[in-house]
Amino acid sequence: MDISVVIPLLNEEESLPELAEWIARIMHDNNFSYEVIFVDDGSTDHSWKVIQELRAKNDSIKGIKFQRNYGKSAALNEAFRASQGDVVITMDADLQDSPDEIPELRRMIVEDQYDLVSGWKKVRYDNTLTKNIPSKFFNAVTSKVSKIKLHDFNCGLKSYNKKVVKSIEVYGEMHRYIPVIAKWSGFRKIGEKVVEHRKRKYGVTKFGWDRFINGFLDLMSITFVGKFSKKPMHFFGLWGMIFFLVGFLTSLFLIVSKLINFEYAITNRPTFYIALTTIIIGMQLFLAGFLSELISRNAAGRNAYLIEEKAGLS
Repeated sequence: MDISVVIPLLNEEESLPELAEWIARIMHDNNFSYEVIFVDDGSTDHSWKVIQELRAKNDSIKGIKFQRNYGKSAALNEAFRASQGDVVITMDADLQDSPDEIPELRRMIVEDQYDLVSGWKKVRYDNTLTKNIPSKFFNAVTSKVSKIKLHDFNCGLKSYNKKVVKSIEVYGEMHRYIPVIAKWSGFRKIGEKVVEHRKRKYGVTKFGWDRFINGFLDLMSITFVGKFSKKPMHFFGLWGMIFFLVGFLTSLFLIVSKLINFEYAITNRPTFYIALTTIIIGMQLFLAGFLSELISRNAAGRNAYLIEEKAGLS
């Protein structure tokens, strides 16, 4: 199969028929073998009924329906596991991403040998101060920290080599950091393509300020996990050793000072309590390192989602 198109959605019943027809037309015109995997992330409208009706007309359309809303990362992760295409393309269901971009996104993976290509909505129609400025700041910080030169990490329109989506795990709210996850997994050829941003035709935006707060927390988390998930003791042990040595050397200094001058009590000096605290912190960090090593070797079940129903997928 040439292409798997993955589309997570939440309450997008109005846009689905038009989007499915547009994708089918592009695939037919370019003679691509394909599948479209719609992931209904706990919609409360008739989105799943629409997906079933679309599948009755076109067996290339498949679906996954979550029992409740788990978030975009969960939807992408389940669809990645189910996808069969050599190239996997993700897009949003609100028609703000254009299926006309699909042939070029596939070409960049197949011919230019990119592992991942991320869309860049250079010209936007929702270019408001409350959304655009925080988004630019978010992307700049992420690019600086990850050393990946992308302008729009959160763009839903992306293409992947199949081996990328089969090798990574997307959980929590990490969907905006898939390029970072891919890089930490060893897929370093990451490209960018300027894509069209279309005005929203149906529904309402799911944008919220909380994504920026959660986003930076997730960035810190994924940076730490990327560097130390397989060797947490290297982080906790290093800082534990530093704190322990600072406390030990300070205590040693106080003991020597006491031997030279018997007139003062060690416990009357603030330095004694600082030294004691740093020794305790050092020991706690060592303990955290040991526990992290045990957890990292036995972690399982992080992506256990309750799926109510599937269509066309085993």
